[in-house]
Amino acid sequence: MRAADIIVKKRGTGSVKGAELTREEIEFLVDGYVNGQIPDYQMSAFMMAVYFNGMTFEETGCLTDKMLHSGDVIDLHGKESKGLVGPFVDKHSTGGVGDKISLPLAPIVAALGVQIPMMSGRGLGHTGGTLDKLESIQGYNVNLSAEEFERLIAKTGFAMTGQTQKIAPADRKMYALRDVTGTVESIPLITSSILSKKAAEGSDALVFDVKYGLGAFMKSEEDAERLATFLVKTSQAMGKEACALLTNMDSPLGNKVGNYLEIEETLECLQGKGPADVMELTYALGARMALFGKKAKTVEEGIELCKKAVESGAALKKFLENIKDQGGDPDKLLQEQGKRRSKFHMELKAEESGYLSIDAYKIGIACINLGVGRNKTTDSVDADSGLIFAKKQGDLVKKGEKIIDVYAKDAGALVTGTAAVAKALSYSDQKPAEKKLILKEIK
Repeated sequence: MRAADIIVKKRGTGSVKGAELTREEIEFLVDGYVNGQIPDYQMSAFMMAVYFNGMTFEETGCLTDKMLHSGDVIDLHGKESKGLVGPFVDKHSTGGVGDKISLPLAPIVAALGVQIPMMSGRGLGHTGGTLDKLESIQGYNVNLSAEEFERLIAKTGFAMTGQTQKIAPADRKMYALRDVTGTVESIPLITSSILSKKAAEGSDALVFDVKYGLGAFMKSEEDAERLATFLVKTSQAMGKEACALLTNMDSPLGNKVGNYLEIEETLECLQGKGPADVMELTYALGARMALFGKKAKTVEEGIELCKKAVESGAALKKFLENIKDQGGDPDKLLQEQGKRRSKFHMELKAEESGYLSIDAYKIGIACINLGVGRNKTTDSVDADSGLIFAKKQGDLVKKGEKIIDVYAKDAGALVTGTAAVAKALSYSDQKPAEKKLILKEIK
């Protein structure tokens, strides 16, 4: 078997489109690339062939499975004596601005008795990262060993950890290559990248939040639906239960954007004071997780169970227990609520009267300037910078009225960041058309 022959088979010849690859051919390519026998230029050629000709769900499943097993895989099954009973359910978001949904979602669903292995990432570009938010809690450890991860899932119902260097090394190499070869947008390659990492954490079922709009990776509903379909069908081809919600990301989610500020808003959600959009999406995703976890028979029942977990205080108790589990101080976090703020602060006021529009992508980019996010993986982030919105998308505002409290890492970042935030706002005589937060479900 030769890499060049496999590349030609997927590329096709003349007017003949590339053909479907066998499991053996896919395994040969991935194994050869990881062990250094297949060079970057041949893997680049293969990924470009996939970019133009696509892959079937079965091919994508084979690719994902091989990438998954290129490194460590956490197996939670057969460990009932250790308290790991399953089914194990997780959620994945394709990323957005103010998207802190994983943070209230995990303790809510864990309070229903579902066990959740949650392996998360860091923010890059205009989208935030769950690990960065959690690390704004002093002492919180996101670098759990496999043994600690399993123990805490059994103890509290969920744990949150980062991806180690030994998780899906094939994806790490291929992702870096995609970034410089113009193949990032390939849906089969996106799917295999996401699923090889999510499957490595040991989940039996996955609920996807696939975003579309200004602040999303997929800008159009059509592209988001294609990605959602690939994620769901490939997961199912791998023997996992899966569904996806298509959700709007034209404007930021919730009232707060920033690493600590989104932890604070998580507390508000679990205290029954969360913003309507965050709670709507959290309950919708939580209901599907409850279904997969065999705790609810319908979405409606799942939503009601999630609401009761918040109203009873059970979800907040789970969240605070997890903070203690992973090295943080829950009492200190509660004492800081509403008080912990960067000293570099400015009020951004409306430049004119009218109906307000907030561009999520521009807000995300502005937050990099403030210190919330990073342009490169090696950049540091600031825990206390961010935004608190006094007004939301579609609100009628008056000139001079406060729109946002802006917090930055230093004085210079405050000036440049606030100017960038202002460019994300626009005003109109006409109220912008309201878009549904949740467009549809893919099963």
